[in-house]
Amino acid sequence: MKSLLTAAFAMLTLAGCAGMEAADCRAANWYDLAFRDAILGLQPQDDLYARWCSPHGVQPDRARYREGWIHGYYEQQQRQTQSVD
Repeated sequence: MKSLLTAAFAMLTLAGCAGMEAADCRAANWYDLAFRDAILGLQPQDDLYARWCSPHGVQPDRARYREGWIHGYYEQQQRQTQSVD
């Protein structure tokens, strides 16, 4: 499981170097992006998304992002606790 998360993180990191296209910014589900970020063990990335999307005239919905990140973080903590048991 850990190697799968490491591989996913590496792929997202490499993909992240390209930023986000205008269509990606407009269609983004900020809750889902944040949930994924938290599950992968990342700190909130809303500032990074704001930087990538700002040139396209799009700002992240920070309230939805924060909500998704908190839920994802909670889920990650639950999974870690269950794997220890």
